[in-house]
Amino acid sequence: MISLSTKKLRQGMITAQGIYNAKGASYLTKGTELNQQYIDRLKKIGISKVNVTAMDPKVRLQPPEDIVQEETRINAIHRVFNAFQDIERFDNCNLDMLHGTSENIVVDLLSQRDNLVQITDIRLHDDYTFSHSVNVAILAAMLGSLCHLTKQDLLELTLGGLLHDIGKLVVPANILNKPSTLNDQEFHIVHRHPEAGRLKLIDLKTSIAPTLATIAVQHHEHMDGRGYPNQLMGSQIHRFSRITAIADVYDALTSQRPYKKAYKPYTAYRIMSKCSEGQFDEELLRLFFDNVALYPVGTVLKTDMGYAIVKKVKFGLTRTPIICVFADNDVQILRHPIDVDLTDCQPETIERVIEDQELYTLLFKLKVDPAIYLTEAFA
Repeated sequence: MISLSTKKLRQGMITAQGIYNAKGASYLTKGTELNQQYIDRLKKIGISKVNVTAMDPKVRLQPPEDIVQEETRINAIHRVFNAFQDIERFDNCNLDMLHGTSENIVVDLLSQRDNLVQITDIRLHDDYTFSHSVNVAILAAMLGSLCHLTKQDLLELTLGGLLHDIGKLVVPANILNKPSTLNDQEFHIVHRHPEAGRLKLIDLKTSIAPTLATIAVQHHEHMDGRGYPNQLMGSQIHRFSRITAIADVYDALTSQRPYKKAYKPYTAYRIMSKCSEGQFDEELLRLFFDNVALYPVGTVLKTDMGYAIVKKVKFGLTRTPIICVFADNDVQILRHPIDVDLTDCQPETIERVIEDQELYTLLFKLKVDPAIYLTEAFA
């Protein structure tokens, strides 16, 4: 999986992530073979980078399966968009439709337990809140399933994830999408959204309204009491809120925003692990990253053995994938590539991830796309 500037895209490359807008309309689905019309369209709507499965169009690789079907994700975005509009206009929404969305997400998750969380899809800046809400719901449901929640609890947690940011309706779009640092007044306005969400959800005509309102008001609380709006600590924070908080921060870190680039999964892991002592429930955080592909299949690595590409990532061992070492430390292609399970190696075996300009330079020196080592010929 290689991140490329849209200027470097070529016909025949296969997308490794979906690209869609607020209403769930898909510009490109994951696994699409690019043609010139698609490439021109991406440039026109302002997409600067896209992940593809291989740089060489002749290497025909499909992206790894995700934890939910892409159709489920797209339909969910469309329904969340409509729900937010209805709540803003009428202080109510079609909860039956959102219940159905939650059901679809949970069914997908439970039927695809072997799949890991892969790379985040591309969302246009102005549409971030809706697709973010869906991603948080999916990630929260995934973590909830790892906690062995009942199906009914999973459905409530998922619905809470879909609506956790409903309070952002009170935050002006120019603040949500501001490309520079917020001032004190703007921070104050943003910090009002959890309580605003509680007030919008508590009166919904459903027996689970209190749970939905609790998730909305608590998803920015920290285990050490330094969160907002009520500085709750530890067990004062509902378990569903602690789960949603992890999903919320992970998706925010791995998504591109006007004021930041999208961090890779392994970078998000390092950032969140450093915060875990005070911000997150440490046990939940460990379980979450057991099911996230920190180094997704196709990631090119520099290791102490040479240059390698990730071939497989296993649940619970996401920090130590199975790799194929294809070149030595002097960037000389090995006559016989070597498969290595990093669970048998020292933690410092991975020196860094090769990306951006360093990756382009490496590919130029190699004269071969490392993705070829993921094909059946090297299975």
